[in-house]
Amino acid sequence: MSTRHFERLGPQLARSNLPAAVLVLALAGAVLALLQYFGLRRDLIDNADAQARIVALNSAAAVMFDDRVVAQEMLDALSASATVHSARLENATGQVLATYTTVAPDADADAQACELQCARVAAPIEYAGQHLGTVVLHVSLQRVYSRLFAFAGAFLLAALVALALSLPLLARMRARMRSAEARLEYLAHHDAVTGQRNRNAFNATLQRVHSSRTREPHALLQLDMDRFKEINDTLGHFGGDELLRQVGVRLRSAIRDSDTLFRLGGDEFAVLMRPVVSAAVAETVAQRILVQFTAPFSVAGQELHVTASIGVSLYPLDSPVFLDLPGNADAAMYEAKRHGRNRVAFFDPQLREAMAERLRLQTDLRRALEHDELSLHYQAQVDTCTGALTGIEALLRWEHPTLGAISPATFVPVAEESGLIVPIGRWVIGEACRQFAAWRQEGFDGVCIAVNLSVRQTRDEQLPAFIDAVLDTHAMPPGCLELEITESVLMEQTDLAIALLTRLRARGLRLAIDDFGTGYSSMAYLQRLPIDTLKIDMAFVREIPGDGEAITTAILAMAHQLGLGVVAEGVETQAQHDFLREAGCEQIQGYRIARPLPPEAFLLRWGARAQA
Repeated sequence: MSTRHFERLGPQLARSNLPAAVLVLALAGAVLALLQYFGLRRDLIDNADAQARIVALNSAAAVMFDDRVVAQEMLDALSASATVHSARLENATGQVLATYTTVAPDADADAQACELQCARVAAPIEYAGQHLGTVVLHVSLQRVYSRLFAFAGAFLLAALVALALSLPLLARMRARMRSAEARLEYLAHHDAVTGQRNRNAFNATLQRVHSSRTREPHALLQLDMDRFKEINDTLGHFGGDELLRQVGVRLRSAIRDSDTLFRLGGDEFAVLMRPVVSAAVAETVAQRILVQFTAPFSVAGQELHVTASIGVSLYPLDSPVFLDLPGNADAAMYEAKRHGRNRVAFFDPQLREAMAERLRLQTDLRRALEHDELSLHYQAQVDTCTGALTGIEALLRWEHPTLGAISPATFVPVAEESGLIVPIGRWVIGEACRQFAAWRQEGFDGVCIAVNLSVRQTRDEQLPAFIDAVLDTHAMPPGCLELEITESVLMEQTDLAIALLTRLRARGLRLAIDDFGTGYSSMAYLQRLPIDTLKIDMAFVREIPGDGEAITTAILAMAHQLGLGVVAEGVETQAQHDFLREAGCEQIQGYRIARPLPPEAFLLRWGARAQA
């Protein structure tokens, strides 16, 4: 049964309440009247039967001796009974000896049936076991009907009184039902948190417009708040809901009166615009929405700076099918996120192809994890002055069975979006520890192996326990494993990151900040982190000699003041190597030293040095 049928059911039930109540009362009255009738009739017949037996007992001698005078006297005594209509006394052969009637005698009275007006009662006349005759009484049912009519009248009066008293209750019930229906209708199509229309209303609106076959230009703006999950995790669901309420109010104030705002779920909103004379109109509204996020939000006594990414799709410009709008706008929104967030992106047909490609890549990546298509290559970290091996970084590689080698820059973002990065990240940790444990048997002492943690892995509450199990399995000291977390991840979710790092550091693991220098960390911020090493981002190393020298020198000075080790990534030239050595950078990593190598090649290249 559809929702529309349920919506019509309530009023129908309300309208049928009064007739139904009347019908129920009528049926109840009829049943009670029948019970009353049979009860009164039974009592009357039982009383008449007792009278007939008394007459039969006293008439035995009269019948035996055929004494009609005495027989008549026996029947005349029934005149004291108000219910006996007529009577007769007959012998064993059926000859009537005496009769009694309350009305004028009728020759055919004995032949007439009582039907509904009276009841016939007969009692045998016996003596010494011999049947002498029969006493037949006809009792009137008029008293039964009189009492029955009185009962029916009383019941009808009581029913009318009860019905009159129930009418206000029925009216109140109808009002409450209408109110409940209105509330259910509202809840079915509105979001309980923001008060805006919800996904049900969104889908219904799209279907209605699609069914109308309109060609009027529309635009769909799909909006997603950037990094809302971190805010929700920090402030809790009540704080997150309050933020969503405030966002809904600001969005409502930014759009036109003719536009419709929806909350689709989570931190995702949509605005259906009509009419839209040009893409510039949609652009203007989208930019007005972004402006609403420039001022901070006040939640639980805290000021929150929140940004949003908006995807825009136009109908019928982007697609002649109206129902394609959500998918197109969603693709454009993720394009805005990929290009730095806090911006507007319009749908382009190439985005649909890119979405299909990402979906295929996600499917293939899932299969790759199941069929051991992933592998690790290892890149050396060396002492800047001596060239001795000081550490190893494990780097993920994927050899696709038909596409060949796929760059991590291509498949890692897909793994992040799909959530596959969590099982893949666990596989990387397990495989890196297994390989390093084997190398330790070959003499790789005094070094550690580094593994990168993704954004999603930093939210994995089971990660510390998983790492404990891996280290136990391979009998590997915690200090031999270094976990690298990018600076951008730490800046996005500071409190959660610090909590996770503290738990990991307490287990004796080494911790490093990867790509340092791109997240604007301060010395005060770094002092809060339980870390061992900073890894200077290769973007600064690449600018050596040149502008990168000043930034690299400042990072080195800050790290040394905090007692942290430093690794420079992406070292490719002798000039870079020389500068870093002179600047006091302890370790370097990059093509100048060695490219990432598969396990066998890495062992051949660095095994002898490790043993030395």
